[in-house]
Amino acid sequence: MSLLKSIYIVGLFVSIALNTTQPVKGQEQSNSNSSSVDVVNESGEILQRNIPSARIYKIWDDRPAPNRGADFNIKKARGYPYDEDWELHSYPIGNGFMGANIFGRTDMERIQLTEKTLANEGLYGIGGLTSFAEINLEFNHENPSKYSRSVNINEAIAYVHYTHDGVAYKREHFISYPDNILVIRLSASKKGKISFTLKPEIPYLRDSTQKNSRTGQMDVNNNLITLSGFIDHFSENYEGQIKVINQGGTLTASQNGDKSEISVSKANSVVLLVAAATNYELSETLFLEDVHHKKLNPENLPHNKVSNRIKFAAEKGFEQLKATHLKDYKSLFSRVQLSFYTETPKVTTRKLLQNYQSGTNHPYLEELMFHYGRYLLISTSRKGALPCGLQGVWSQYEVTPFTGGFWHNINVQMNYWGAFNTNLAETFTPYVEFFEAYLPKAKSLATEYLRKNNPQALITDSLDNGWTIGTGTTPHKIVGPGGHSGPGTGALTTKMFWDYYEFTMDTAFLLKTAYPAIKGMSRFLSKTLIPYGDSLLLVYPSASPEQKQEGNNYITAGTTFDQALVWENHNDLLKVAEILNIEDEFTDLVQDQITKLDPIIIGQSGQIKEFREEQYYGEIGQKQHRHISHLCALYPGTLINSSTKEWMDASILTLDLRGNNTTGWAMAHRMNARARTGHGEKAHEVYSKFIKERTLPNLWTTHPPFQIDGNFGCMAGVAEMLLQSHEGYIEPLAALPKAWSSGEYRGLVARGNFETSVIWKDGKATSIEVFSKSGGICRLKYKGIADAALKSILGKAVKFQSSAADSLSFLSEKGKTYVLTFGGK
Repeated sequence: MSLLKSIYIVGLFVSIALNTTQPVKGQEQSNSNSSSVDVVNESGEILQRNIPSARIYKIWDDRPAPNRGADFNIKKARGYPYDEDWELHSYPIGNGFMGANIFGRTDMERIQLTEKTLANEGLYGIGGLTSFAEINLEFNHENPSKYSRSVNINEAIAYVHYTHDGVAYKREHFISYPDNILVIRLSASKKGKISFTLKPEIPYLRDSTQKNSRTGQMDVNNNLITLSGFIDHFSENYEGQIKVINQGGTLTASQNGDKSEISVSKANSVVLLVAAATNYELSETLFLEDVHHKKLNPENLPHNKVSNRIKFAAEKGFEQLKATHLKDYKSLFSRVQLSFYTETPKVTTRKLLQNYQSGTNHPYLEELMFHYGRYLLISTSRKGALPCGLQGVWSQYEVTPFTGGFWHNINVQMNYWGAFNTNLAETFTPYVEFFEAYLPKAKSLATEYLRKNNPQALITDSLDNGWTIGTGTTPHKIVGPGGHSGPGTGALTTKMFWDYYEFTMDTAFLLKTAYPAIKGMSRFLSKTLIPYGDSLLLVYPSASPEQKQEGNNYITAGTTFDQALVWENHNDLLKVAEILNIEDEFTDLVQDQITKLDPIIIGQSGQIKEFREEQYYGEIGQKQHRHISHLCALYPGTLINSSTKEWMDASILTLDLRGNNTTGWAMAHRMNARARTGHGEKAHEVYSKFIKERTLPNLWTTHPPFQIDGNFGCMAGVAEMLLQSHEGYIEPLAALPKAWSSGEYRGLVARGNFETSVIWKDGKATSIEVFSKSGGICRLKYKGIADAALKSILGKAVKFQSSAADSLSFLSEKGKTYVLTFGGK
C-alpha cells in the first residue's frame, strides 16, 4: 500500500470516528468532493488537509434574472449607470482575472463580462474598473417549464436547466483559473436541438472628446469573434475573443457594420470559449509614472496571449478544461467544512432570504453565507491577478462606484480578514504582489508626507523614511494618508502581513516580505509622532476615518485610530525582532516609543474615546458613524483583549452606543468586534441584521451599492465566532450563539498554523481535533479542557501540561494530528 493511500485511509477512519452525529434527514449529500485527499510531502507529513464537504451548497432560483437594463439617470456612490437586475439577481462566477454575471434567461441570455485590469478615467481621475463586454445569446425559448438556474458553490460552476417543446436544455458555465478561460457548454436531451445566435457587445464606447473615451470594434472570422479597442486615459489596449465550437449542425458567421454575430443551427451541443486581456502590466514603473497616458505601453497588444489561451483551451476540450478547473478550485474550497446540522431548505435562495428577512431566521442561510464568502474569495483573488477590490472581479458599470479600487481605511483589509482563518491564505498573494509593485512609490509618498507635516524628522534618503499608503488606491495609482484618514491606514495594512505569517508560520515570507514591510511602516510612523507634554508621542496630523465635524474632516492630534495602529505595528515589529533575534538602534527606538503612545483612553461615558479631546460619547463626529475606527485595537488588532478588562468593558459599551444601524461592511466590522468580546449573541444579532438588511437575492451584500467587503467581513465574522487565537492560545467556540447550538467545523486555521476541527452539541464541544501543520507548542483554552483526553491520531495518549482547568498545552509535531475528547479519559 502506498504511503499516500495509507495516510488517506487513516484520515478517513479518524473522520468517521469523530463524526458521531448522523446526517440530518433530508440533508443533501455531496459526491463532488469525495475524492479529496490530503496533500503530503515525501516524508509523509500532511501539508494540507482536504476535507470532503458534507453537502452540496448552491444559490439557485426557479426563474431567470430579469434584465431591464442599466439606467444612466441613477447613480450609486457616484457610479453609473446603475443596473438593479445585474446587482440583485445575476449570479457571479470568476477566477481572479475575469468575472462573469449569468442571468440564465431563455429568450435572450445575458452574460456580462469583467476583466479586472480594464480601466477608464473613472472617479477622481485615478482610474476605475469598467465593464469589458456583454455576451448575448439569442435562444427565443419562451415560457419554459421545469426551470432552474444555480451556482454550485462546491464546484464553482453555474447551471441553467429548463424544458422547452419537450426538450430538456442544460447550460454549464465556469471560469478556469489554470487556463484563464470562460467556458460555456450548451447541451440538450435530444440531438440537433441547439440553435441560437451569439450577439456580443462592447459597452460604453465614447469618442476622444468625451470623458472616459473608449474605442472598440468587432470582427468575425469563421467561428471566432474578436472584440478589441483602446482606452485613451491610460493608453490601454484590450481584446476579447469568443470561439464557438459546435458538435453537429451548422454555423454561420455574419458581419453587419460594426456588429459581429455567429448563428448555430440544429447542433447536438456547443462549447463557447471566452478569453480577455489588456496591456496592463503590474510594475513599479506604473506607479512611479505620474503622467496617466504614459503608465501603459500602447505598443503592447494583448492579441497573442488572448489567441493562445483560446487555442490551448480548444485543444484541451470541454471535459479536460472542466476537470482542470474542478481540481484547482476544490483544492482550495474543500479544505473547510461547516455545518449547523440543519436541513437544506427546499425553497429557492431568493425565497430563503425573503423568509429570513420576514423573521424566519434559518441557520442554514447563515451557514450558506459563510461558504458563499469563501467561494467569492477564491473567485476574485488568485496569484498573478490583481487583488480583490471593492467589487471583487465584477462590474457592469461604465464608472464603477468608488472606482471599484482598493480602499485602505478598512475595505481592502476586510476583504482578507477571513483569508487566513478560513484556510485560504493563498488568496492574499495578489495583494503581496500588488504591494511589491507599489512599494517604491509608497516610499516616495512617505518622504512627501514628512516633508509637509514633520520636516524635522525627514531624512534625505527616502529609503530611511519608510513607506506609507492612504485610502484611495487603484491598479494605476496610490496616494498618501491625509484628509479624512490618518497614517494608521498603513499600519492597518501591515496587520495583514503579520497575520499571514502567524497563520502560516512561513519564515521565508517573514524574512522576505513581512519584516521589511512592518519595519518600513514603523520607520515612517515613528516620524509622524510629535512630543506632547513630558511623556507622550502623538500622531499629528491625525484623523479618525471619515469622521466629520460641522461638515469638515476632523483633523486633530493622536486619534485612537492612529495611536492604536502605531502601537499594533510597533508591537508586531518587536515580535518579529524577537523571532529573528534582531537587535539594533531602530528596534530600541520602537521599544521606547511604544511606551509613550497612550493609545486607549476611557471617557466620561465609559466609552473608548475616538478623540483625545472628547469627554462624553458623541461630542465629536457622528454618534452612529459607520466606521468604528477607534475599535480597530479590538479587531483586527489585539491591543484590547481579555487581559485588559477595563478596555474590553469600554469597548462593549462603545459598540452599544455606536449601534448596528449602519452600512453593510460596517455591520461586518461590528460582528467581528462583538466576536472578540466573546458575546456570541451580540455577534449573531448583528449578523442576522446584516442578512436581513444588507443582503441581496443573489447573496451579494450591499453598502449600498454592492460591495464585496460585506460578504468577506461576515465570512470572517463567522470564523471568528467559532475559533479565536489572537491571545497566544487557541479558543474554539469563543463566541458561540444559541442559534448554532449543535454543529461541526473542520479545517479552520488558528495562529501557529494549527488546523482545527470541532464537533459540538447543545453548546458544548464533544471533540476537538488539531492538525499541526508547522509543529511547535499548541496552547488550547476551553471550559473543562484539562479533563479531556488528548490522543494522537492513532489513539496513543499524549502528554500535556495544564495550569488551569480551562487550559492545556503540549508540544506538537509537524504533520501530526491530535484529538481531544470530552466525557472521561
